Order: sequence, then structure tokens, then C-alpha cells
Amino acid sequence: MASPPCGNSNFDSGLEIKTRSVEQTLIPLVTQITTLINHKDKPKKSERTLAAIHRVGQAVNVAVGRFVAVGEAIAAENQELKDEMGQACFEARRAGDAIAQLTDVGAPLPSQQDGGVTVFSDRTGMVKAARLLLSSVTKVLVLADRIVIKQIVTSRNKVLVTLDHLERVSTFQEFVQIFSQFGNEMVEFAHLTGDRQNDLKDEKKKARMAAARAVLEKCTMMLLTASKTCLRHPDCESARINKDAVFHRMRCALEQVIEIVTESRSCGENKILPASIYDGIKDFKSGVECLRENLYALPLQSVSGQMEALVERTEDFTDSPYTSHEQRQAILGVCQLVRQDTEQLAHAWVEAQSAHAKEATEQVEVAILKTCQSISELRRELHKVAVGRASDLLKVHGEQLPLRALKAAGAEGNLEAVAEFSRTLTEQKEQLVETCRLLYHVSGSEPLEITCIHAEETFHVIGPQIISAVQTLALHPSSKIAKENLEVFCEAWESQLCDMALLLREINDIFEGRRGDKRPYLSLPRPGVSIPPTTLMNIPSLRRLTICGCEQEQTSIAKLGLELRLLSSDVDTEVEKWEEQEHDVVRQSQSLASMAYNMHLFTRGTEVCIFHLFFWALFFKVLSEEGLQLCSSLHP
Repeated sequence: MASPPCGNSNFDSGLEIKTRSVEQTLIPLVTQITTLINHKDKPKKSERTLAAIHRVGQAVNVAVGRFVAVGEAIAAENQELKDEMGQACFEARRAGDAIAQLTDVGAPLPSQQDGGVTVFSDRTGMVKAARLLLSSVTKVLVLADRIVIKQIVTSRNKVLVTLDHLERVSTFQEFVQIFSQFGNEMVEFAHLTGDRQNDLKDEKKKARMAAARAVLEKCTMMLLTASKTCLRHPDCESARINKDAVFHRMRCALEQVIEIVTESRSCGENKILPASIYDGIKDFKSGVECLRENLYALPLQSVSGQMEALVERTEDFTDSPYTSHEQRQAILGVCQLVRQDTEQLAHAWVEAQSAHAKEATEQVEVAILKTCQSISELRRELHKVAVGRASDLLKVHGEQLPLRALKAAGAEGNLEAVAEFSRTLTEQKEQLVETCRLLYHVSGSEPLEITCIHAEETFHVIGPQIISAVQTLALHPSSKIAKENLEVFCEAWESQLCDMALLLREINDIFEGRRGDKRPYLSLPRPGVSIPPTTLMNIPSLRRLTICGCEQEQTSIAKLGLELRLLSSDVDTEVEKWEEQEHDVVRQSQSLASMAYNMHLFTRGTEVCIFHLFFWALFFKVLSEEGLQLCSSLHP
């Protein structure tokens, strides 16, 4: 028997279910209870039917008993939830016992013969027990979910405290020590938020979580190099600006994660997403088409007002200095057509109402079709302009000419050339920012709208960060740390261009009606094994068992990777001070540091195949050999 949704009005617990793990846990329970309640009242019950009802009832009671045991254990470990959790567990156990009693038919003959009350004679009692059971079980799950939220908030607070310490360090040795701790805390935070992101039901929240976590991933490496550069060149103003921008962005991203998890509205989250043209077109078209069913459903002024507001939003396209004359004229032409068709619809509409028509006349039907056709044409034209511009920009930026020129000018210490190429990069940044805004209008879904906003904000922030990084390098052209810092910011720019290409493909897929498998919004490290939470003990909120070995190992490797990356940077810093750059010790140190960095890059991946295992077995052999050679050089 197909199970009803968890939100079935007959068993509504009154609690909003926000995560898939809670929902998936309730579905089997709903199925079993529905089986008990919806049995067919046949005059005569067979032994097989009685036995089946008995088995289902007892299975429900046993499952509830195990479930309650876990809930009670959680309550014992979390005093702030003890009373609420205890009451919910008590109600669940009572409901489970009631269901077991109502389905305990005992002998093959129905219990009515000896005067007993069963599911067959007390259907109302079964419904009442079922409601109590679903309500109490849902409450236990929701309360347990609070613990997950608390874990994420606690993890964020630890990261913030360490972040404050990192911002105030004055020596490289102190920075290395604190950053190692920061790396461990970020790995923990990444796993907690990754689990939460996958568990969220709301696609908009999932997209916002993905955006925030992507910022944290990229900013972690930026924070490392920007802080090192500032420590090496403490009097450099551009280095300080560069570092401050990274710290500020990380704090904003951490705050956004907490706002999503706790559903708070601090830090300006009250702001509503700007109205997109796609949403305007969808609402306008829906309003026009509803006239087929009811000519008096909307006032005439409502439809005309929607149309004018929609045309006004197209000014983001027509007023753009990057929109060609031909594109502007095409958009304006379609907008005029939409106005004309809407006016004809209004005229036919008024005539039909004057004639007291009860349904849409032929003239109204034709006008509706023409208006919907012209509004669809407007969407096609805007989509073509936005996607065309984005594609052209990606082709141009794929060559990375401004970045290469900036790197070269910075390495040469040519401040004049740096200023010139910075202006070029700023102009390209403005084009990308505006293009993301246009893609937002035609993206076709709220999650993609959020991704467009994230892309716009990323280009807007990283552009100036690249410029401050290259200014630092131009002032200190021999600084390897400053050069490394610039490379990291350029890589972040290139990474965002790749993300934009993926975004463009998704927008095209929606426009053309291709909705393939959704790509997961995961960017930070996640457990190597992902098992759907189809049973109670697999729910993240109730997962009291120790994590699997492969997850522990991957977490350890990720932490070691960050530490190795930090140590390799330390090696680079020290090597800069050596005058004899061709010395064997210098060469071996740089080789070892490079291998450590490659290992760090590997640990950022999420999957391991047999090829990788063989490759890294060989890698560690070479790594150990390099380490032994370095030791022999240092201790002859």
C-alpha cells in the first residue's frame, strides 16, 4: 500500500518538518499505521489477516521502544532538553503500548468473542493512538534536531574565536600554531554543515548554504596567504587591506550559515530577493490564463499594472551600456508587442463583461493566446541576451589575459602597468557583475537565483582583492609570499568563472525543459561514504554510534593536509632567506614542500578509487625518500 505523505491531515503533528532525515524516518511509521487503520472490515477475519495485523502492531511497538530508548539517552546527555524530550518519549511509549494492545488478537478467533477490545471494535481508539504516536515521535525527532543545530552553532563559535586570534597574531610562529587549530575546526564545521545542507528540504536554504560554504572553502586558503603576506610585510597598506577583506568575508559567511540553520534574521537577512523578470512573467501569465475560468477573477487594473511593472524591469537589460543597439531594439520591440496584446485583451475583456458573459468569449480567448505568446517571446529574447553575453564573457575571460598581465607587471614591480591592468580588470569585473544580475532575471528557479547572486557578490569582492594583492607584489617583487598570495586570489577568480559556466548550463537546461539529475551543492570536504538515512539510527540528529572508520580517516587526512600546506608555506618563507638558492638543502626542502601541497590538494577531493590508492602509495614512498634525503643533508 502506498504510504501517504508525512503531512497527511489525519496525522498532522503540528510540527514543521524541515529535514529529509526526519521525514524519511516517519514514512515507514505512517505506512504501518495506515495499514492498521485502513484494513477492510470484512464480516469474517481469516487467521492470516489476524496474524498480519498482530505482527504489524507488535513491530510498531518494538520499534517505538527502541526509538524511545535512544531519545531518553539523548535527553540524559542534554539537560536543556530533558523535560521536553522525556515527555515526548513517555507519550510515544504510551501510544506504542496502546497500538500493541489494540492489535493483540491472541488466538485465531477474534477477541470480540471473549469481550476484549481490539482494532476491529475500537477504530476510534486506534486513530487516537496513531495520532499520539506520530505527534510524539515527530516531537522527539525535532527536539533531537535541535542538538544538531547546537553542534553547528558551537562549532561556528569555536571558529570565530580562533579567527579573532588569527587576526591579532604578530609572529609567524604564533600564526602557524593557531592556524593549525583553525584548520581542524574548519574541517569539523565543514562536515557538520555539509550533512545539514544535504538534509535540508528547502532548496532555497540549500542553495544559500552552498554559497556560504563555497565562500568559506575559498577564503580559508586566501586567509592563509593573505595573513602570511601581512606578517612578512607588516607596513604594507595594500597587504593589510587584502587580509582585512578576507576576514570580513569569512565572518559574513559564517553568520549566513547560522542564519540558515537557526532561521534567525540578523545581519540584514530581512531583505527579500529582488523581483526577477522570470517571476514577473510567470505571475502575469498565470493571471491572464485564469481569465479563461473566471472573467471576473481579477480587476483590469491588476493585469495592466503587472504588465507595466514587468516592462519596467527590462530596463536592467535596455539601460545596460554592454547591451548592443540591436539587442536593445529587439527587447523594446517585444515589450511594445506585449503592451499592444495586453491592451487588446483588456478591450475584449471589457466587452465580454459588458455583455454579462459567464465565460471567456472567442475574442477573449484569442487575446489571451496572443498575450501569452508575446510574453513568452519576451522571455526568449531576454534569455538570449543574458546567456549570449555570459557565453561571450566566458570565452574572453577564458584566455585570462588581464590576470597574466597583472602577474607579470607585479613581478616586475611596474606600478604604472599594475594601475593600467587593474583598470582593465575592474571593467571586466563590472561586466561580469552585471551579467550575473541579468542571469538572475532569467534563471528560472529560486535556487539558481540565489546562485546568481552569490556569483555576482563573489566577482564584486574578488576583483578588488586581486588588485590589492598585485599592488603588494609590485611593492615587493622579490617576495615569494606576495606572489603566492596573488596566485591564490587569481585561482579563486578562475574557479568562479568555472562555476559561472556550470550555472549557465543549468539555466539553459531549465529554459529548454531539461531537468536532469541535480548536482549536489557540496564544495567542502564531506564523508567518503554517504548512506541515505532510511532508518532511525542513520538520522544525523540521533546518530549516537561512532562514525565509520573511512570518515574518521578522511577527516584526519584533511586535517593533516591543512597542516602540511601550512608547513610547506613555512618552508617557502624560510627558504626565501637563503642566499644560495641552488643549495641541496634548499632544493630538497622545496621539493618536500611541493609534495605536501599536492597532498593537501588531494585531501580536498571527495572520492577515492583504486587508481588513487596506488598513486598515493607510490607518492608516499617518494615523499619518504625525499624526507630521508633532507635529513641526511641536514645531519651529515
